[in-house]
Amino acid sequence: MGSLGIFMVLAGALAGCAGASGAARTEVVSPVEPPATPPAPAGVNPFAGARIYVNPDYVKAVQGLEAAHPKDAALLKKMEAFPTAIWLSSIADTKDVPHYLDDALEQQKGGGTPVVSVFVLYDLPGRDCNAEASAGELDVNAAGEARYQHSYVDVIAAAFRAHPDQRIAMILEPDSLSNLVTNLGTPKCQAAADIYKRGIAYAITKLSLPNVFLYLEAAHAGWLGWPKNLARSVPLYKEVLAMAGGAERIRGFALDVSNYDPAKDPSAPPRVPEYAASDELGYAGDLAKALTKAGITGKGFVIDTGRDGRANIRTAAGNWCNIKGAGLGERPRANPAPKIDAYLYIKVPGESDGTSDANAPRFDPNCASDDATPGAPQAGKMFDAFLIDLLKNANPPLD
Repeated sequence: MGSLGIFMVLAGALAGCAGASGAARTEVVSPVEPPATPPAPAGVNPFAGARIYVNPDYVKAVQGLEAAHPKDAALLKKMEAFPTAIWLSSIADTKDVPHYLDDALEQQKGGGTPVVSVFVLYDLPGRDCNAEASAGELDVNAAGEARYQHSYVDVIAAAFRAHPDQRIAMILEPDSLSNLVTNLGTPKCQAAADIYKRGIAYAITKLSLPNVFLYLEAAHAGWLGWPKNLARSVPLYKEVLAMAGGAERIRGFALDVSNYDPAKDPSAPPRVPEYAASDELGYAGDLAKALTKAGITGKGFVIDTGRDGRANIRTAAGNWCNIKGAGLGERPRANPAPKIDAYLYIKVPGESDGTSDANAPRFDPNCASDDATPGAPQAGKMFDAFLIDLLKNANPPLD
């Protein structure tokens, strides 16, 4: 199939009923076509002069933990004030998007300050192709691709279009393109590669709206910050953005999503050109230079600081699952450093990366490594002990 996709009739992708007759309707994979709407204005940081949406569902979850852990209740209560991203990890999650946007509008009323809602798109077919812990619901085939387009992306896009006067930031498919940079030797990643590229390009064409600021994922310094990986990643970004209508369709790139590299490492040794930066600010600078050489300029970056408060806590750089000793990092805010649009809590603090139970579905051995916190539930479920440790280890400390 070409990079722009082709129409494919799906024999088994049922999308509900058509009319009163109840006849099944087949979904088709749509081609990736240039967007019909203008993108968000270039050079605008959506977080500047704005507040970030505080998700009441997360607040309620934390309040439940306060009751369950009275000794740590005062510490947990401090989390209630912090904005966190909303992950759209399944087709079922799309039904809640209008509710969150309506609630963000309520938070905005009376204050005169715009409220930015931060969402994470996270449901590609064959999701998490190099790990099992966060495997998704859609298969790597035409049926899965069609459902991703029409039952997932299109539904989200419709909700965004219905709220044209609200600022929205969207993080696009964490770990997806990054896996294509380094893990194409894995059969699952190799099988998913074309659908990943088309899927992300399709999402950009539909979600690139005047009020929606898109951030393509770019992993973190310890993964793609190495010169050889950086040299492979930028052409991939350029390819996908060309498919989606051009680099102007996105605001920038999201770094360190769900990871632990510090935003700024105060103990960083002098830079060695052959090595990756030891922190995300250094990586952002390296990535900006590489993008500029490729003709992609003026991009901003957001950094996930939800658990990067303590540097150098892993025995192996490749360990990623519920790392022991992690701490909450810098608080969400706009313009914390040059080129950085915002620090954000993208990975929701306290939500597990994956289960540590070797007998459970979706078990990944990394979640039972020497660095992983034991007793972890399935990915996306609240992990009480891990959140409490994040708060106790917070750097800067919680007031």
